[in-house]
Amino acid sequence: MNDPEDTGVQGEKANILIVDDQAEKRLVYQTVLEDLGQTIVAARSGEEALRWLLENECAVILLDVNMPGMDGLETAELIRARRKSAHTPIIFITAYADEIHTARGYSLGAVDYILAPVYPNVLRSKVGAFVRLFNLAFQVRRQADERVALANEQAARVVAEASTRRASFLAEASRVISSSLDVNAILKGATQLAVPFLADFSSVTLTEEDGSVRCTEEAWTPEWALQPGWDRGALAAVLSQARERVMASGTRELYTDPRSAARSFPAGLAGAPDATGLPGQLGVFPLLAQGRHRGVLALALGTSGRSFGSAEIALAEDVAGRTAIALENCLLYEEIRKADRRKNEFLAMLSHELRNPLAPMRTSLHALRLGGAAGSERLMNIMSRQVDHMSRLVDDLLDVARITSGKIVLRNERVDLTHEVREALTAYRSVGDAAGRDFTVSLPGDALVVEADRVRLQQILENLLLNAVKYTDRDGRIGVTVEADGSDAVIRVWDTGIGLAPEMIPHIWDLFAQVDASAERTRKGLGIGLSLVRNLVQLHGGTVAASSAGLGKGSVFTVRLPRISGGAAAVEPGMPAPGAATLESPRRVLVVDDNADAAETLGMVLNLMGHRAELACDGADALRMVAKFQPEIIFVDIGMPGMSGYELAGRIRAELGMRDARLIALSGFGTEDDRRRSAESGFDAHIVKPIDPDTLPGVLAAFGARPSL
Repeated sequence: MNDPEDTGVQGEKANILIVDDQAEKRLVYQTVLEDLGQTIVAARSGEEALRWLLENECAVILLDVNMPGMDGLETAELIRARRKSAHTPIIFITAYADEIHTARGYSLGAVDYILAPVYPNVLRSKVGAFVRLFNLAFQVRRQADERVALANEQAARVVAEASTRRASFLAEASRVISSSLDVNAILKGATQLAVPFLADFSSVTLTEEDGSVRCTEEAWTPEWALQPGWDRGALAAVLSQARERVMASGTRELYTDPRSAARSFPAGLAGAPDATGLPGQLGVFPLLAQGRHRGVLALALGTSGRSFGSAEIALAEDVAGRTAIALENCLLYEEIRKADRRKNEFLAMLSHELRNPLAPMRTSLHALRLGGAAGSERLMNIMSRQVDHMSRLVDDLLDVARITSGKIVLRNERVDLTHEVREALTAYRSVGDAAGRDFTVSLPGDALVVEADRVRLQQILENLLLNAVKYTDRDGRIGVTVEADGSDAVIRVWDTGIGLAPEMIPHIWDLFAQVDASAERTRKGLGIGLSLVRNLVQLHGGTVAASSAGLGKGSVFTVRLPRISGGAAAVEPGMPAPGAATLESPRRVLVVDDNADAAETLGMVLNLMGHRAELACDGADALRMVAKFQPEIIFVDIGMPGMSGYELAGRIRAELGMRDARLIALSGFGTEDDRRRSAESGFDAHIVKPIDPDTLPGVLAAFGARPSL
């Protein structure tokens, strides 16, 4: 007989629990039931039986009614009170059974009463019946569990296969979408990728910054095009409306009934009012990258009978995100290629533009060597014009760099726009007349006052006039009008030149942009003038716009600046005429520059002007010359090797005690930071190279007077 602490079912055997306080009875029952081939468990009391039932189950319980302590009826009541054993069959065994005990026993869930002494065959038959029922129920439960496990396994396999397919699809999506930096290749790859895995029809639309459609790529299954009643125009109309809604909201839109959705669109469906040619389901997903809308991905289902589930929607959003990033990379690559092409074009044009003035300068120098003084004035005039042209190119390049880095500072004052335009026309009208262009000018009679930097305003006007002259053929016309328009002062520069193609107008303001794209490039330029104009106008709080009726129909450039009402323009400061400013007496001047040619030519000009000029090639040489020569004015190149101009100025002031000498910095840099640093180092003035010899008399007049001590 097994101990009650033994475990329950072993293999296919069922447990039979015998509860009796008498050992000899337990032995008899075990002997009788051994032939059933099951596991027999014996308990000496009700308490012991209850403890065993806490962790085990059995097919049937043989329970003695009359036991000391907890009797059989009380034990049965507690067995029935526990959910695990509430339905276990109980057979009471008792020496006597009156109606009251029998009724109570059956009320407690007893299935039978057996009077002692028991008949072995009867006991064996009844217990065997319950054992067979238990084993049958056990088999049913096991088969049910096996079927559930099989179903779970199949479901898990389906999920795993679906997950594998999705992972493979996404891996393929990554490969296809990232395989190229060409926009068309990405669009084609994305649409073909979605069909038929995600949809029966797909399209990807790429939009421009202003929301207009740049291009669209479509793909569909063979069955899609063969479906009855398919109307491509109706679908295109719905997609157009859906695209506008999605790009406005930035969220996806799903149409389980596109026909109803189509009828709700404000614009309707031109040519297909009943919308019968639309698919069964439609999903439109935004292409968002770095917070910018790049277009939409549209997926439609119809012929396959599928519908969009959460997994398909998640995959579609993933594909849309990957496509958006890939398109963003393509567009960035396009911009990089355009910038690189413009840079190469600019470098080629810069080389050309710099060689143009160098050629006549070199030829003029050679002619001077060969001919001596004959024709020297004409040759020097030629070289002077070419130097001015090169200086303008360099100045424009420097201004572009300053504006790009935000280092340009306006020195605004109230100026008369009419006067400034007239000054600019003085120079460029003669250029235009010489080139065979006819000028038309319309200026107001009264002053038109604006707050502007006089030098930068002239730069704006000169670039617009030069642009008009450059792109207008001989016998063409150029016009300039100035007028007040409400709170604005308006300048219009128009011409009858080559005009602008509509697609070119937004790009003419780009740095290094070239309107003349011909291989001959007959209209020379670096492509920085109009970029300078736009930036300078914007710095003045104004706007500039270009318009053209098309190629060969001329152009109009309109500048608007805030007008000041009731204000008087500042008087333009007078500049000394070249050579007019003179000093009361010649001055001792020291020129310090590591560029021997620059130092020698500046010294030569100073000597020709009647001053006594000495030269120094570096900082150490300059300190010796200052101590010996005691100059009154010192021109110092800032960018010298070894001892810089800043350090030299400080040592001249501190070590040599030259507090009365005037120090003038010469530098190729002229930003506010450069000028401030020069002042902090002890310089009295900062002049940007190359110094104009015509301005030297004025410079020396301004800095020649000695300060009073």
